[in-house]
Amino acid sequence: MEEAYNVEVEFSDNQLLLRWFIEPGYYLYKEKFKFKVDGQTHTATLEKGKVKYDEYFEKDLEVFYNTTVATLDTQSLPRQLSLKVTSQGCADAGLCYPPYHQYFDIDLDEKLAQETGKPSTTGGSSQNISGNIDSNTVDTTSLSDGSATNLWISLLFAVIGGAILNLMPCVFPVLSIKAISLSNAHLSPHQQHLHGWAYTLGCIATFVAIAAVMLALRAGGEAIGWGFQLQSPMVITLLMYLFFVMGLSFSGVINIGSRWMGLGQEASQGDGLRHSVMTGALASVVASPCTAPMMGSALGYAITQPTFIALLVFAALGFGMALPFLLLSYLPKLANAMPKPGAWMDTLKQALAFPLYLTSVWLLWVLINQTNSNQVALVATGLVAIAFAIWLLPKLPEKGTGLWIGRLTALGAISLALNFAVNAKPEKADELWVAYTPKTLQELREEGRAVLVNLTATWCITCLANEKVALSTDTVRNAMKANNVQGVKGDWTNADPQITELLNQYGRSGVPMYLYFPPKKNAKAELLPQLLTPEIITDAIQRHKNNNLADISNI
Repeated sequence: MEEAYNVEVEFSDNQLLLRWFIEPGYYLYKEKFKFKVDGQTHTATLEKGKVKYDEYFEKDLEVFYNTTVATLDTQSLPRQLSLKVTSQGCADAGLCYPPYHQYFDIDLDEKLAQETGKPSTTGGSSQNISGNIDSNTVDTTSLSDGSATNLWISLLFAVIGGAILNLMPCVFPVLSIKAISLSNAHLSPHQQHLHGWAYTLGCIATFVAIAAVMLALRAGGEAIGWGFQLQSPMVITLLMYLFFVMGLSFSGVINIGSRWMGLGQEASQGDGLRHSVMTGALASVVASPCTAPMMGSALGYAITQPTFIALLVFAALGFGMALPFLLLSYLPKLANAMPKPGAWMDTLKQALAFPLYLTSVWLLWVLINQTNSNQVALVATGLVAIAFAIWLLPKLPEKGTGLWIGRLTALGAISLALNFAVNAKPEKADELWVAYTPKTLQELREEGRAVLVNLTATWCITCLANEKVALSTDTVRNAMKANNVQGVKGDWTNADPQITELLNQYGRSGVPMYLYFPPKKNAKAELLPQLLTPEIITDAIQRHKNNNLADISNI
């Protein structure tokens, strides 16, 4: 954790400043900061953080990105003191750390600060905390060093966490159907063992491959952690497509399970081992969005260790993932206890499709938070294109021109879906535009800034067309930058009385509405047409700029 969150101690008049430097992609929780001076809780002043809905705590929390400062008033403090600081952070990729404790010996007279280890309960100022040990004094981050004990603990945590991954909604359908198919495939004990180890190989190889890419990127300077692949909208989209197709397969709409996941009787054929390896790889891929209990500590330890140790921990994670299936292949009594084949298997497989559909919905929610509604609409269109291709292929004639036309049409639909996935990009903050509030607009006007107001809604086709052909073009954006024009966007997708009031002020009852305020404090707004072109906007900017220069020349 200390690699992602570096802290420096600074001194000011009657103040002690603790300044954190946070690596990109990581953040610290404001409410998790705690400060103790000689064992007694001390209040510090913290900056205002960014409000973020946190899945770990399931509520809105203030967090700090990049940097933050905590200020302690030292007027009432002893001149030599021991300071304990507690903080807790997470990575955007989903890896969260336990509370982290740091200890400092501070000399306010000499303005010296030295970070120390956990103090003893005897000697010096640490005597003041003797007998006041509570749960907060237990350092839960001791796995950060590379001792043999911590290595074995981390490996154990990785194996247990990997085993728990099998209970995740996205993994359980694959494992359960594979386990049932193996127990009913009339294999010899030796063949069952081979399939168990083939599945294990697929799991371990996949986890190690993902980890190797992550470590290579970290070595290249990227501040990423486990789950980094889920920061890519393209990967999220492809996974959503995969879960959707798997769900259709489990529902019986298409019959690809025996080829892709080694289901049914193919496990007993000569090439069944290959399918068991593929099943392990697939199960590991679909488990990548999930983080199980105990995984966090093990992965946090892994990314701070040399490459070989790190890959060893990830291999243990893959082994834990494969462990239930591997045990099944070695326990014939357990395998024989599995229900015998019958119509119920098809019903079970269809029922297990619904966790896969729900996983697709969850990934769609992740994509909404990563991109925007336009991108989500394209990805949803991609799902429809995939469904169309799946519907079309079984209806094609066995030969002739119609067969090839149908195949090319299906291929085109799938290519369209893949194109939407490849072009999915994270939505970046656009400094040219800020959200509309009456206060924001008033402050910009009092500064004498030129302002372009865009009142829009996602269900307004004209609004979306104007943004595409005019507002988002390089011509308009360059003109706004060159003339210091601030864009203000009011989203009327949901009812907003403040936007309604602004519409009424200019005699409008609906969107779109575009206003251009010239760079004068008291200048009146120009109401622009409802159908925009780049020239309409740039002409308005230039016209009012020239008028302003003419006014200045007449002074």
